[in-house]
Amino acid sequence: MSKIDTPKSKSVFSKTGFVSLVTGLVATGALMAGSAQAVTLKMATDSGAKGSPAGNTLENWAELIEKNSAGDIDVKVFYQNELGSQNEVFDLHVAGDVDVMLNWPMTSYDKRIGVIYTPYMTLSWDEALKAYSPGGWVNNMLGGIYSDIGLKFFGPWPEGFNGVATRGKYATSIAEAEGLKVRTMTVFPAPQTMQALGYQTAAIDWGEVYTSLQTGVVDGEAGNVIYWDYEYFRDLLDYYVRSKHFFMTGVLSMNQDSFDELTEAQQKVVADAANEVMMTQFKAAKEQDQHYVAEAEKAGMKYFELTDEQIKEFARAAREKVWPLMDQEIGSEIMDTIRANATPL
Repeated sequence: MSKIDTPKSKSVFSKTGFVSLVTGLVATGALMAGSAQAVTLKMATDSGAKGSPAGNTLENWAELIEKNSAGDIDVKVFYQNELGSQNEVFDLHVAGDVDVMLNWPMTSYDKRIGVIYTPYMTLSWDEALKAYSPGGWVNNMLGGIYSDIGLKFFGPWPEGFNGVATRGKYATSIAEAEGLKVRTMTVFPAPQTMQALGYQTAAIDWGEVYTSLQTGVVDGEAGNVIYWDYEYFRDLLDYYVRSKHFFMTGVLSMNQDSFDELTEAQQKVVADAANEVMMTQFKAAKEQDQHYVAEAEKAGMKYFELTDEQIKEFARAAREKVWPLMDQEIGSEIMDTIRANATPL
């Protein structure tokens, strides 16, 4: 006879036991329901190692999310090159394999993203921060463009005005740039901008820049604020000229599908944390940039801040040659907004 047929076995299932069983099942169900709401987010940056300003922002963002969600959201952080090249990681972000990102946007999905790389839109810190801050005219344009490619735009992560770092020779005018070949970002209109300023160019992914400089493929690097050239290439480069052709900023964003899968409370935690690290960077960016100017000079790099007239020479050339190309690539409606708001020359 099987155990289930034994009278004694049936009597063990008393009323008290039944209540205990039901109570246990309810508690287990509640725990399962609670755990069903917990999520893991994959967070990455395409530029910035652990301990860099970008890397520190990623860590702070992740910590704020985990803390303010009371452990309901777990965040896995990945730094530059850990998930691939700049283009590859942005691909993963659009596809939803990277949920949250601090990115320097690629234009392969929508050339309008190139609006962030419009040369000489603004010429001063005050103008740039106003344009890129929440409610600013550049900020508003970027939000709509990111939405169209399936990304939730939280806001910019400003670094400052970029320049050209070179070896052996430097240029403070279009004429002096002749014969210098520099690395540019692999996005439109970065090569076109440097060509307008008199340089020869090679569009090279960030992960290959050191080797390209070391082997003489290029004479310099023309895509970044001084931090990156100091931190990664100070043993190879001698000069840094603050040409101000782009106001460099990363973007804090989230895959829209990943965002939509969160509860309202979880969405608020992620968005509030993004806003906090963004505003921290807005306050710190200028001082941070000046700190690395001083560090670069201490390391032996010669730094040049251009005069207003030198900047205007570059700006006129870039606006004359590059802005019409941008009309074709990103549309006259966006460019008309830029023309209406850009710093007068």
